[in-house]
Amino acid sequence: MAPTPVPAEPMASPGRHRMGWRGELLLAVLPTVTVLLMLWLLELLSNQRLLFASLASSCFLIYLDPGHRSNSTRTLVLSQLAAAGLGYGAHLLLGPGYVGAALALVLVIAFMILTDSMHPPAVATALNFAFRAGSGEGNLLLFGLAVGLVLALLAVQRGSAYILGRLAHSSQS
Repeated sequence: MAPTPVPAEPMASPGRHRMGWRGELLLAVLPTVTVLLMLWLLELLSNQRLLFASLASSCFLIYLDPGHRSNSTRTLVLSQLAAAGLGYGAHLLLGPGYVGAALALVLVIAFMILTDSMHPPAVATALNFAFRAGSGEGNLLLFGLAVGLVLALLAVQRGSAYILGRLAHSSQS
């Protein structure tokens, strides 16, 4: 059996067309700025930075493929907000430990399967809230605000990918 050839360049997902390094860099700037803005805002309003780390992963998944189903507005909102609520609830019910974290993990995965809203960073959100949610309900509200920032990034990223794709297509013609 012949060995499988290794591609010279990493493969893009089936729905995503890779751009030149300038286009990729331009697209990567938006999630980076969004994450930094989110961290600055959180620093002003809260001292719970780790609760929001999974949203940074969401931002970079959106950069990778803004049109992918796991990055849709519906999926992002359902999975991340449910994960925060389930993690917070597990924390209230069982306290900040491995049992509460395990319950939050199982519940958020079941929720994402049942609602067909798979967004992997939401698993980290559930665990973070289960372990660290003891600081109050304000963290849930603040997390909702941060999800809103990520949704704004999603809209801008989709628009940017469209424009950069059109520019690349027109320069090839």
